Amino acid sequence: MPENETSAKLQSLEESLDALVLLCSRLQEENHTLKVKQESLVKDRAQLIEKTALAKNRVESMITRLKSMEHSA
Repeated sequence: MPENETSAKLQSLEESLDALVLLCSRLQEENHTLKVKQESLVKDRAQLIEKTALAKNRVESMITRLKSMEHSA
C-alpha cells in the first residue's frame, strides 16, 4: 500500500475518531441536561400530587359539612 494511501486512511480514521469524541461529549452533556430536567419534573409532580391530595381533602370536608348542615336544617 503506498504511503499516500496509508496517510489518507489514517487521516480519515483520525477525523472519524474526532467526530466520535465530539459526539460522545455532546451526548454526555445532553444526558446530564435531561437528568437534571427529569429530576425537576419528578419534584414538580410530587408537589402537584400533594396539592391535589390537599384539595381533595378540603373538598371532601366541605361536602361533609354541607351534608351535616343539610341534615340539621
